[in-house]
Formats: sequence, C-alpha cells, structure tokens
Amino acid sequence: MNPFDTAIQTFLTHMALSCVMLNHAIRIIADLYTFKGLVLMPVLWWIWLKPSQRGDWEREMVVATIASGLLALAIFRVIAHYLPFRVRPLFNPELHLSFPSGGLEAAVLPAWSSFPSDHAMLWISVATGIFLVSRGAGVLALLYTAIFICLPRVYLGWHYPTDIIAGAAIGAAITWIMTRDAVRTRISVPILRWMHRCPGPSYTLSFVLCFELVTQFNELIVLGRSILQG
Repeated sequence: MNPFDTAIQTFLTHMALSCVMLNHAIRIIADLYTFKGLVLMPVLWWIWLKPSQRGDWEREMVVATIASGLLALAIFRVIAHYLPFRVRPLFNPELHLSFPSGGLEAAVLPAWSSFPSDHAMLWISVATGIFLVSRGAGVLALLYTAIFICLPRVYLGWHYPTDIIAGAAIGAAITWIMTRDAVRTRISVPILRWMHRCPGPSYTLSFVLCFELVTQFNELIVLGRSILQG
C-alpha cells in the first residue's frame, strides 16, 4: 500500500480504538440505504418538480444525471473485472491494522475488488449532476457524499482512500461528459418526449430505476446469483 493510504488508514484505525459510540454510528450509516441514495435521489426529484424558468433544461440534466449513475455502475463492473484484483484493507494482513468493521456488507466484501469504489463512482456522479444544476444544493450533496458515503468506507476498512478518490474522479467525469449539450440532448430529449406522451409507464419506470440506483441493484444481483447457483 502506498504511503498516502497508509497514513490515512493508520490515523483512522488509531482514532477508532477510543471511539466505541462513533464506530457503532458509522457502521449503521454505512449499512443502511437511508444514508446513501435515499438522501440524494429525492434532490433530483425536487429539481424535476420545482417551478423554474429553466425547467426543460433542468429536466434534461436530471435525466442525464440518472443515466450517468447507471453508466457509472456499468463502468465499475468492467473496471473491477479487468483490472488486477485489489484486496480490501479489512482483509489485508500486511497492513497489521484493526478496523472497526462489521455489518451486513462484510460477508460479501472479500469477493469484490477494492478498486475503484462503486459507491464513490455512483454517488459522486449523482452529486455532480446536482451541482451542475444548483451550486448550493450541489455543494451540500458533494459534502454529504464525501462525509456520509465515502469516508465511512475508508474508516471501516472497506476501501483505501485512493479507491475512493479514483471512483469519485471517474464518477464526476462521467456526469460532466453526459451533461454536455451535444451528449445530453441526444439522450434526454427523446426520453422527455416519451415521458410526455406516456406519463404512466414512464414515471413507473423512473421510480423503479431510482429505487434500483438507491439499492445499487443489490437485490437483483443477489437474485441473479441465486438463480445461477440453483
């Protein structure tokens, strides 16, 4: 592990030794969907529904941001599959660090490469889309993502700091590209036309997509694996 990762995680694990209540709180925050996308996705719905003179553009940005989140998850799968496997800090005996980890995710973490962080890719992607529409809400969204989604994953030993930084950079870049005029209009305008013509099916699908983004398709992944193993 590089000195940058070592210094940060050594500091966090030493701090964790004397913060039992903080450790418990961070484990809860890291485990629950409530503290992840269930905070950020409603902000996109607020942007979609609020009255605005830039309503059409803002709705295009929301569509492009959701598409960016889906693309970020897809790109993560490709990167994690083709790059060399990186063992997570929690399971790396060479670190000689004791992490205050636990929770539901710890059972599946050993099989997933640490680099890059899918949570950082997805939620920084969404927060970047919010920032590009509303600077005030976007700054809060980015800070929330960094503090409540990304930092706990380093604190618990699920990711190295460089996993988070790389994931965040990729996620932000995806949204920036997807929201450029030439790209955004090709994606968003046809979808908005379809939503105007067929509001029932389109809003139903929108709800399902937002739900799956909040859960990061975890239940579908588990279902797919159980079917394949059966």
